[in-house]
Amino acid sequence: MPYVNKKRPYKKEYKQQKSRGEHSSRMERQRARRAYDKKGISRKGKDVSHKKALSKGGSNKDGTKLESPSKNRSRNQWIE
Repeated sequence: MPYVNKKRPYKKEYKQQKSRGEHSSRMERQRARRAYDKKGISRKGKDVSHKKALSKGGSNKDGTKLESPSKNRSRNQWIE
């Protein structure tokens, strides 16, 4: 278990996230989830999936849909 004897460096993690370009994608995902909540659509047990993946240059403007977590996350694997 990490950080058992010391506090988690949130500021450092945030800076690293911004430098890697992950911050903007995280904000897009958060805006998509909030849009569903605002419309009153229950997303219990589902993921908000982008029709064109954010990792492939998509955005909320390209469209979103509710999808099962296993289906959504299976095609979003990191390719190294």
